[in-house]
Amino acid sequence: MIDLKIRKFKHTDSGQMNYYLNYYRNEIMQEGDNPPIGIILCTEKGSNTKVLYATSGLDNQIFVSKYQVELPKEEDLLKLLES
Repeated sequence: MIDLKIRKFKHTDSGQMNYYLNYYRNEIMQEGDNPPIGIILCTEKGSNTKVLYATSGLDNQIFVSKYQVELPKEEDLLKLLES
């Protein structure tokens, strides 16, 4: 499952994703399916500590990362490729 947020990560996002994954596992998954994973993409990831405590102890695999709302400039991409 992928959850795309247009804001900074909030600790409640992981609980929401955990709910979705549990629903999927109990209501939709079929025998032989791999367990679902959750990916939360936000415009800002927030602190690693907040992500760690919001996701630790959950049975489901949930990952948090950030995304860019626009493509980088060509010169920025070239610098990245050269490094």
